[in-house]
Amino acid sequence: MTTRTLPHDDYITAVCDALTAAGLELTDHCWTDDGETRGTYCYLNAVITLDPSGTISEAAEDIPAGTAWPHGLLLIWEWHTGIEADHGEPARGPQWQFAELKDDGSNEYPTDLPVYGYASPAAIVEAARKVISREILPGSFYDYGQWRGWDGGIIGDAWTRHAELDAACEAWGAEEAV
Repeated sequence: MTTRTLPHDDYITAVCDALTAAGLELTDHCWTDDGETRGTYCYLNAVITLDPSGTISEAAEDIPAGTAWPHGLLLIWEWHTGIEADHGEPARGPQWQFAELKDDGSNEYPTDLPVYGYASPAAIVEAARKVISREILPGSFYDYGQWRGWDGGIIGDAWTRHAELDAACEAWGAEEAV
């Protein structure tokens, strides 16, 4: 997490705690931040790195062929101000995505996670399990990160403190628009 407090820190901590309690292994590559694009702070973000196969710290040549998620799984949360929506950036509000890590440290094209933007930590756990088991398949650059093979709709419910979180994100966004 960053050294200064951001509006989504408590939310992401609650999600990380739920993932850990569910036995999903987090790595030390998890953080919250405020992202800058084109010189303007346009979004809040968080990255949670999971190690579903337990092989993330192994050399690529030591990982057995066919191992699922050999280099890790990213869960990505972002809240966009919408300032740059007319330039192809996301509209105002939150979203969750996931992406598979590659052996060089980069990642595959992120895919939307079928949860509410302020999903409950339990919903994130359930969705992460469905991604890990490949019930939810990753998209690609060519299908703009849309779900493939998933028709189960939105998973779970919203976080009980979503209104408080939304107000804090909106206040942050108003300050950034000045």
